[in-house]
Amino acid sequence: MAKESMKARERKREALVAKYAKKREELKAAGDWEALQKLPANSSKVRLHNRCGLTGRPRGYMRQFGISRVTFREMALAGQIPGIKKASW
Repeated sequence: MAKESMKARERKREALVAKYAKKREELKAAGDWEALQKLPANSSKVRLHNRCGLTGRPRGYMRQFGISRVTFREMALAGQIPGIKKASW
């Protein structure tokens, strides 16, 4: 389980990216690099890092489900993800 401060920091970055997305796009199109530099650094999309929606784990993230591989496995074995079952042959 990730620290609450790490999860909060990531949520704050997501909010900043959403807030400044349009402005960043306009400045890039205009080629105004100086004004772009003055925007908050965390408003850049590349500073985001995918984290598990439930635990906040930063590694082993599965985009299709929005959770980490560990959480995915636990939920799949418990039958909490529709259409997913353990393979056996």
